[in-house]
Amino acid sequence: QVQLQESGGGSVQAGGSLRLSCAASGYTYSSYCMTWFRQYPGKERETAASTYTGIASTYYADSVRGRFTIPYDNAKNTLYLQMNNLKPEDTAMYYCAAEDLAIGVTDSWCWTAGSSVYSDWGQGTQVTVSS
Repeated sequence: QVQLQESGGGSVQAGGSLRLSCAASGYTYSSYCMTWFRQYPGKERETAASTYTGIASTYYADSVRGRFTIPYDNAKNTLYLQMNNLKPEDTAMYYCAAEDLAIGVTDSWCWTAGSSVYSDWGQGTQVTVSS
């Protein structure tokens, strides 16, 4: 069974940085959609950043572009979310998720298909940014 283990959340002041990690085990993701979703209380999960590991293409939500990066380390089977210049509005629960790229679609499917297509999920990690 595939497991995604997240770590790295915590509390930080505005302007600070955090790095989230998502280690995959039970399978190796050679060419997968991998996405960091975030969820505010009472809201649906939204895509913060996404990558298709096969060609290392990436997508960032407008709200995080220029501040977050989503590298994937193939050797360690680990997805990261490097978050810089954090803002109070980044406070949320962050989840990593992975899914095979659907047949017949391009890599943009990874970030346009939505959270419902993802079958493998981490347990979530809380990020709190104080002003």
